[in-house]
Amino acid sequence: MSQPVTALVIMGVSGCGKSSVSEALCRLNGATAIEGDSFHPAANIEKMSAGHPLNDDDRAGWLDILCDELRRSLKAGEHPVLTCSALKKKYRDHLREAAPGLGFVFLELTRAVAADRVSHRPGHFMPASLIDSQFATLESPKGEPLTLALNASEDSVEDLAEQTNAWWLQHGFEPSK
Repeated sequence: MSQPVTALVIMGVSGCGKSSVSEALCRLNGATAIEGDSFHPAANIEKMSAGHPLNDDDRAGWLDILCDELRRSLKAGEHPVLTCSALKKKYRDHLREAAPGLGFVFLELTRAVAADRVSHRPGHFMPASLIDSQFATLESPKGEPLTLALNASEDSVEDLAEQTNAWWLQHGFEPSK
């Protein structure tokens, strides 16, 4: 077995099901959910709500906060599951620096499915108009170490959580007793 996976990032474009899969996974195995969107500064939320995509500078401070949250959770003896778009390799590498053994679960889906889901999601700051910019920014993590890619267009949330849990168990996850 390669390096054990100590924590997970559930990643992908808006609408792929990051939060839903994280919640289902944490119910399944007792891991600790960290909702990445809840750590966005107000300026980022305002920018996205106005229909403007974030750039690297906008994301830098947010990613630093997420790194701190991963470190805090691991230090507390938890098994963190972070939801974060992690669209670029450099963002994923930054997160990896915070948590050795960090695994990524890429919820892959089509542009049409993402746009449909986001347009029907009540109360979220991310408008469907930003889906194209997310796909333009996305650098696929396929082939990166400790990365699982799943079909989020067709598989149910429960199936995605079960597949993720099975993969994590194969990569050294030991549920808390």
